[in-house]
Amino acid sequence: MNELKKQPISVVVCVKNEEKRIENCLKSIQNNNVDEIILVDGNSKDRTIEIAKKFTDKIYISKKNSLTADRQIGIDKAKNDYIAMIDADHILRENDINGLLNDINKFNFDIVQSQLTSYDKNNFFNIAEEEAWQINHNYSGSRKMIGTAPALYRKKIFDHIRFDEKITSKMDDTDFYYRLSKNKNFKYGVGDTKIIQYHFPSLLSYIKKFLWYGYGDAEFIRKYPFKLFTIVYHQLIRYVIIYPTISIFKLKWKAAIFFMITGVFRFLGMFNYFFLNAKNTK
Repeated sequence: MNELKKQPISVVVCVKNEEKRIENCLKSIQNNNVDEIILVDGNSKDRTIEIAKKFTDKIYISKKNSLTADRQIGIDKAKNDYIAMIDADHILRENDINGLLNDINKFNFDIVQSQLTSYDKNNFFNIAEEEAWQINHNYSGSRKMIGTAPALYRKKIFDHIRFDEKITSKMDDTDFYYRLSKNKNFKYGVGDTKIIQYHFPSLLSYIKKFLWYGYGDAEFIRKYPFKLFTIVYHQLIRYVIIYPTISIFKLKWKAAIFFMITGVFRFLGMFNYFFLNAKNTK
């Protein structure tokens, strides 16, 4: 176990206009004694970079207007064989990076995502999201799909597959893991480590997030039109019917509401993406 803790790890943080959350995030990463912190800023207009300079001098400004592109910029700058992808809404506890390293070796994964827990459990939406994670995310093992962050990667994987800004600029995980699934040499899933996620607790902030997910779904369908049914099933059947039903049986009614809102607004985000693009091409 001690040998695993000696592995040098690079942490990549991609941000844009995150002055309200970036300090807690970077401070928590620094407390994990990682080898380097790389921040890729999507041309922020607030104090994000000013705050980040307190914690790292490896700051790169990206004007690509693409989270997917920014992910790969950070990966290319990383010098170590292990790369942790952490976002501004993640707050690490002292041994979380070591926990991810232990998980990637325990499960023999090439990528391991953490389980998730909410920063604030004193409001409806953060509690509902926490309950939702207990239904559909917080269990260890291999998966067909995981999130891009918080996660630990073996850098060698990027010799075979990269985050491709030409395919999607918004929600990077769907396309990345779909392409990765075609290569049977790589394994990925969720580990035992649980990392804190800090989402703003208002309904509006969650709706914006779900609409953004829907835009990412639309980008994926634009590239892979034959996946339209699968995505719509995921949005309107799994999220609106299946997950809420499971939640109710498990007495997690807040999660049921959360799932339904997620599915509806992801669908609306996707619909809006195609509607606006069709309108602009006329």
